[in-house]
Amino acid sequence: MKLYYSPGACSLSPHIVLREAGLPFTATKVDLKTKAMDDGGDFRKINEKGYVPTLQLDDGSILTEGPAIVQYVADQAPATGLAPANGTLARYHLQEWLNFISTELHKQFSPLFSPDSTDAVKDAQRAKIGGRFDYIVKKMGSQPYLTGDTFTVADAYLFTVLSWTKWVGIDLAQWPALAAYSARVAARPKVQEALKAEGLVK
Repeated sequence: MKLYYSPGACSLSPHIVLREAGLPFTATKVDLKTKAMDDGGDFRKINEKGYVPTLQLDDGSILTEGPAIVQYVADQAPATGLAPANGTLARYHLQEWLNFISTELHKQFSPLFSPDSTDAVKDAQRAKIGGRFDYIVKKMGSQPYLTGDTFTVADAYLFTVLSWTKWVGIDLAQWPALAAYSARVAARPKVQEALKAEGLVK
């Protein structure tokens, strides 16, 4: 398999999951501004949407969208517990978290990265995101991970989104439970491998 990624972007989530699953893969870096890959090719010929993550399977077929990719990867290594079995209520709860992170968190950050957003818009977005963080803290309670004691693909995604707070003026210290959660996920050996591979930590 080949993962197309951009350092620190949402593609970090499937990058972490691939390493946690122990599956063989190669990684190709994409410049999201120019759409050029590190081998000089045009990324839009791989994924016409022009954004990461994109996973190319061994048969050449392409899979896009992070929540779909991480579930596919998890299903290739079921013994890891990265996702509950298909058809179970636990799997639907996992999908519930993936959808929440995708729509209610991930996309809410977009205006904060946009140079066209006014200060008022950015302040409103930070407040909205803060409310979402309050909800996550309440739902997690004393659990170490989103769905309980086991690290899942949803945790890889949430960790990735939480990592963006330092770039957009959100101090995660306001949510001590989330700060501790982020540190706990970051300490996982495979997460460290992914961060180092993307040049995000030394």
